[in-house]
Amino acid sequence: MAKTNTKSIIQFVVLFAVGVLFIWLIYKQVEPEKEKIIQSFKSANYFWIFASLLVAFASHFLRAYRWNYLLKPLGHKTNLFNATCHVIIGYFSNYGIPRSGEISRCTLAARYDNVPFEVGFGTVITERIVDFILFVIIFILTLLLQFNELIGLANKYVFSGLQNKLAGISQSPVKIVLLIAFVLLLIAGFVFLRKKISNFFKGKIGGIIKGAFEGVGSIRKMDKPVRFVVLSLLIWACYFYSLYLCFFALSGTSHLGQKECLILLLFGTFGVIFSPGGLGAYPAILFSILHFTFGVEKSAAFALPWLSWGSQFLLVVGLGIISLILLPIVNRNKHVVS
Repeated sequence: MAKTNTKSIIQFVVLFAVGVLFIWLIYKQVEPEKEKIIQSFKSANYFWIFASLLVAFASHFLRAYRWNYLLKPLGHKTNLFNATCHVIIGYFSNYGIPRSGEISRCTLAARYDNVPFEVGFGTVITERIVDFILFVIIFILTLLLQFNELIGLANKYVFSGLQNKLAGISQSPVKIVLLIAFVLLLIAGFVFLRKKISNFFKGKIGGIIKGAFEGVGSIRKMDKPVRFVVLSLLIWACYFYSLYLCFFALSGTSHLGQKECLILLLFGTFGVIFSPGGLGAYPAILFSILHFTFGVEKSAAFALPWLSWGSQFLLVVGLGIISLILLPIVNRNKHVVS
């Protein structure tokens, strides 16, 4: 347990440091615009931020509501209030340790709703598969609607840097030898550790994987699969419009449309991977796209992502703390599974 806690702490510290690094890099770019940025926050129309939060909360509620469509074919069900709290606490956990929210949500469902952890985790993986498919659809839509902008971003931030690194490696025999040695080391490590890898997927992990397959299979067993698909689309629509409504909070971004929002949603999703809850990374990515691609002035390009991310952060933290308090109170008469 101590080893696990130490690993979690190290992971949090590293990812938090990455987020702080992003914040520092962006701050250095906008430091001369400090007064304008402060004015942007002061003059923002917070009605639209509040509307954005309502839409964001709707996405959490719909995710909790949709969860029972996966659990029901497996013979389980969660109380809707409990499920909403489980989902929100899961998002709350992700601000500490990325991807820990799935574990906390399933642990709470096992504790308060008697849903076996393996089954709950399987359905959560199913959700992630569905979310990934929808993410790919969003990517295709974005590619069709904003092809030139995406190619420009890819050339600037991916291909040019990769080309320079490969050119640097090709000109250095030492780097080539090190690269070949690294690949051979990976192959040798897989050969020598294949039995341990096989054992790793047995026991508890095997139960989780089995639960995952059961979760995936639960989609075709649903009574109303179309409703599940509609709910999934509505969840992503909430993600989209919670960001889109923030455009109207600032005069410098109110002219942006839905095509621009698609690009921001797409790349902003990647930002959440790099640091806890997207700290630093999400605002940095959106700032770069808003300013360098869409030509939004620095003050508004800096303020918009922080208004969006900061309001979402406060919503999840506030509701997460309330959920942690209310869950044991509301369920005090239930038999709680240890």
